[in-house]
Amino acid sequence: MSTNRDDFGIAIRSALLQRGAAQKFSLFFLLSISVVIFFFDRYPNSVMNKTKRLLNDSIYTISSIASSPLKFTSHLSNNAKKLFFIYDENKLLKKELELLKNKELNLSFLKSENKILQETIDSTNVSESIFYDQDRILSKVMLDKKSPFLKSIILNRGSKSGIKKGMPVIDKNYLIGRIVETNYFTSRVLLLNDLNSRIPSVIEPNGIQGILTGDGNKEPRIDYLPELYVVEESSTVFTSGKDGVLPPGIPIGKTNFVNNVVKVKLFSETSQLSYVSVILTKGDE
Repeated sequence: MSTNRDDFGIAIRSALLQRGAAQKFSLFFLLSISVVIFFFDRYPNSVMNKTKRLLNDSIYTISSIASSPLKFTSHLSNNAKKLFFIYDENKLLKKELELLKNKELNLSFLKSENKILQETIDSTNVSESIFYDQDRILSKVMLDKKSPFLKSIILNRGSKSGIKKGMPVIDKNYLIGRIVETNYFTSRVLLLNDLNSRIPSVIEPNGIQGILTGDGNKEPRIDYLPELYVVEESSTVFTSGKDGVLPPGIPIGKTNFVNNVVKVKLFSETSQLSYVSVILTKGDE
């Protein structure tokens, strides 16, 4: 009989651990059952033993069911914590991946810049005509100032580096324009296709001279050619040096006929400039 009482005591303590409405119900139910059990406990018989076993099973089952919500809540809370941890870890991994991508893009950009710079340096080491003997300064294009008819670029070199107005500017070994404005650390280049550009030039192989005139379009034209002179298609145009500022023999482009006008297809694509060189001539006095 003491064993039954111990089992019943355990059931009561389990019921007292429940919370809220479940605890009140379990306590009331167990107190009611305890009165009945204590009453019949004084008259033991086989029927009473079976009844007590059935009651004990019922109490344990009810206690287990009553504690299920708490176990489920605890399980749900643990899973939620794991989910939030995985979410935070995923956000951190995304940030790290984005940083790696940015580093890779920066590295790719630096490789491209280095390749362009190396090609520019290699091209300036060639010495095939008189103007290559001049000293030059490698400069980076900071800004491309475009408008329908005005074409110019800003360089990161100025009078501090010895740059003066009138000095020719080349891309690799091809003329693209000349310096028209200098500041202490920067300078502005008037491109060959600018509306205000005028460059004395010579057409080879016949040595016919003219003026390369910009008109705001992609290809400048050649004015002041001799009368009745027929220019051959794809003839090479160079600087003539007649102005006393630009050295003679700088390649410019090839002749191209558009509506009976002699145009010049430039060797350099001025819309794709990254690094250029300024030839250190005496400039404009």
